[in-house]
Amino acid sequence: MKRNKIALAGTALFAIGALALAGCASGGGNDSDGGSAAGEANPDAIITTNGSEPENPLIPTNTNEVGGGKILDEIFAGLIYYDADGEPVNDVAEEITTEDPQHLTVKIKEGLTFTDGEEVTADNFIKAWNEGAKLSNGHLSSYFFEDIEGFSYDEDSELTGLEQVDDYTFTIALNKPASDFALRLGYSAFYPLPDVAFEDMDAFGQNPIGNGPYKIDGDDAWQHDVQIDLVRNDDYEGGRKAANGGLTIKFYATQEAAYADLLSNEVDVIDAIPTNSLAVFTDELGDRAVNQPSAVFQSFTIGQFLPHFSGEEGKLRRQALSMAINREEITETIFSGSRTPAADFTSPVIAGWSDSVPGSEVLDFNPEKAKELWAEADAISPWEGDFKIAYNADGGHDAWVDAVSNQIKNNLGISASGDPYPTFQDLRTKINDRTITTAARSGWQADYPGLYNFLGPLYATGAGSNDGDYSNPAFDELISAGISNPDSDAQIEDFTKAQEVLFQDLPAIPLWYSNVTGGFSENVDNVTFGWNSVPLYYEITKAGE
Repeated sequence: MKRNKIALAGTALFAIGALALAGCASGGGNDSDGGSAAGEANPDAIITTNGSEPENPLIPTNTNEVGGGKILDEIFAGLIYYDADGEPVNDVAEEITTEDPQHLTVKIKEGLTFTDGEEVTADNFIKAWNEGAKLSNGHLSSYFFEDIEGFSYDEDSELTGLEQVDDYTFTIALNKPASDFALRLGYSAFYPLPDVAFEDMDAFGQNPIGNGPYKIDGDDAWQHDVQIDLVRNDDYEGGRKAANGGLTIKFYATQEAAYADLLSNEVDVIDAIPTNSLAVFTDELGDRAVNQPSAVFQSFTIGQFLPHFSGEEGKLRRQALSMAINREEITETIFSGSRTPAADFTSPVIAGWSDSVPGSEVLDFNPEKAKELWAEADAISPWEGDFKIAYNADGGHDAWVDAVSNQIKNNLGISASGDPYPTFQDLRTKINDRTITTAARSGWQADYPGLYNFLGPLYATGAGSNDGDYSNPAFDELISAGISNPDSDAQIEDFTKAQEVLFQDLPAIPLWYSNVTGGFSENVDNVTFGWNSVPLYYEITKAGE
């Protein structure tokens, strides 16, 4: 067995082959005969897990949040997928050849099908990507196609850089070098769509037809705000072949409810532990507890459009707020060490990360300097009102938001508090339509394992996840230069300089890096949490019922 890797300089070839997945952290011993800890594994057993109601219909190019993404990644197969360590592995692709940082050739495997029987061809990728990139569609992940020739932010246009060679081969021409483009192709925005999707995209999003290891279990499988039921797709032939019969994702209103179900073995695996249980969950779960680094960055964003937070006044206030927060104290007292104070805008599990980016001292707790900076801002325009941080109440954020708010209140002498929204969807709606009038909880779970993914999508001018409408030409030029350079050392240098600009402007206030904290029940085995904090559901086995 071998692990296939992308070489980001020169020619990259993905060979067909199986992969022996190496788990970052695994619990529950495997019996030598392959049986489960609770008895002989049942290949038709349904695995249950936690999730959240998707923000939008399940269309790959219009989903950029965890709840919907978790479902899409199970029912679709892209050109590649990422193994537990974040290494790319061929899925639909037979090989991807990178001729130079601006030209790629993709050859897909023959005979693969969607669950409605349609064969997956090059055209399914080309049509899906054009649909996602089309300006008038307004898809949230359209910016993933901005590097392809023909993409436009000004008018509807065709991705002329996509050219079909034959039914199973197409080429990608980029409008500028993007040395990690091949690595991006495992993200959900690049999934193919069957022809039926283009007949009625909204209807398709309510009951999507995919080509992945699982499929939706009938027309009534998605019970909104309750759960979604997936079953194994026996026609899937990739490396994520399911070792179980299906997956039920329950939409819990609170993390506490999910954890209570785990303790009583009513749910099989969860990927979030409520804050009030972090200090005890390892004792309560024993070797079924999971606490490992993941590619998750947490922050809060203050829109450039909010009063007092633009121009020089805004810079001073952002720096003051950052220095008023004691990240070390909060990560220990609130999160029991399951978070690490942020030192940059990316993640320590990504190659090229640094804890010594110039300007990062703005993340140091310094209440005296914070007061000075706030006073300088008041000299420009006196502060009025309350400082609030909006957050979704169904995500277990209340404790840290209260702690951060209290520190801001005590160290800056202003009124500060949390502003809860009932659900993640409620909060994201306000953020996306720019009717939010406060700061808001933000964060990033990596789409693919690269530094650029933590920078470009969040802070580049006009980027789809740029919630605060931040824009700085100096930053844009640096990340563009970095992603165009196939030399990895030079690329990291440009990304570091780009972060220096971010530390001056603070479009988001970095807080901490998240470990994935989770656990699994006594009923399952072969549980591995991947590099991006999501369990590899297809590997999980469960005893007969």
